[in-house]
Parts: sequence; C-alpha cells; structure tokens
Amino acid sequence: MAKFEIYKDNSGEFRFRLKASNGQNILASEGYSAKSGCNNGIDSVKKNAPDDSKYERLESKGGSPYFNLKAGNNQVIGTSQMYSSVSAMENGIESVKTNAPSAPIDDLS
Repeated sequence: MAKFEIYKDNSGEFRFRLKASNGQNILASEGYSAKSGCNNGIDSVKKNAPDDSKYERLESKGGSPYFNLKAGNNQVIGTSQMYSSVSAMENGIESVKTNAPSAPIDDLS
C-alpha cells in the first residue's frame, strides 16, 4: 500500500514523499520550515492528485521525463523522480492519482 512519509532533511526542514507499495518514491515535496506546512502540502496532494490538469509533464536537460503536481494556485506541491520513458512517467502519474487520495501518513520526523 502506498503511503506518505514525513521526514526532516539534513538542513532541518520538513519534507514529505509519496512511496508506492513497492517502496519507490513517486512524489517528493519541497522543504517546509514547520511540520504544519508539510501536512498542508500532503492535504493539497490528496485534493489535487485525481485532476489530470494539475500535472505538468516535463523533460529534464538530460532528456528524462518527469512531472510536477501543482495546486489550484499553480504552486508546485510535488515533483516526481526521473523516468526512463514517457509511458513510465504516465504510469507514475496514474499511481499518484490512484494512491495519494487515501494514502496514510507515516511521520518519521
């Protein structure tokens, strides 16, 4: 089962990642100074994940596809890993759409 993990990074900021049932990271957040902001980010992912228009499909300088999930205010709330193909990226988007709305939160901070 997919889950969100809240953790503190090396600079002391709170971050979350959405992990697929196989343990792969499928979405990662920016850093938040407060845990409440991190929780708000997770709530925003849960709310926006089902809406395909909230996904920005991109390509890295190295040519790898990836995506950003954006909130209603057009702010990026999560960024995916780099994928080997567009179809793999689309599968990642489908995984976020399916799993994020009901994923439990595991607080590791």
